[in-house]
Amino acid sequence: MSEAIRPTRDTLRPLTLEKPGLGRTVEFLQSVERSRKLHGHFVELPVTPTMYRRYVQQKTGSTDIGHFIITADDRLAGVININEISRGSSQSAQLGYYLFAPFQGHGLMKDALDRIIERAFLELGLHRLEANIQPDNIASLKLVDRAGFHREGFSPRFLLLHGQWRDHERWALTREDWVELHQRINVRI
Repeated sequence: MSEAIRPTRDTLRPLTLEKPGLGRTVEFLQSVERSRKLHGHFVELPVTPTMYRRYVQQKTGSTDIGHFIITADDRLAGVININEISRGSSQSAQLGYYLFAPFQGHGLMKDALDRIIERAFLELGLHRLEANIQPDNIASLKLVDRAGFHREGFSPRFLLLHGQWRDHERWALTREDWVELHQRINVRI
């Protein structure tokens, strides 16, 4: 890795969340290629400009809201999405997220997740967020646990990824649990 892209505290924070757009097509596709080993079987990502355009269209709709995680020096570090927003009696959504190499291990996803949870509950008026995570994705399991999510169950063969049906653990956070967590640690919401 060249020194030019090595992340440092000064170049990473504060992070911003940006709506996905076509202006980052090349950077996104290069980041996906650079991160193949990191992502392994956990996620399938757009790998062509056409696939990326479809992704941007999908993540700017009313039921899927995408966010790019952008570093202080304007680099695309990752993605965090609020997916499958359901209104009516459930007021819930699914989370999807990933970082690109070399940005993992710097706390960026924890910062982004905290901001997305706040947006989901306070701005979007959701009641419940769910994260479905493969059991061998230890970093992601630790992330949602630290954020206050509770493990609710196990879903065998839940998602088809890279041609194989993969098991997932179901983790969820309700607005009430989130408010209670913030009251315990004296954070004003």
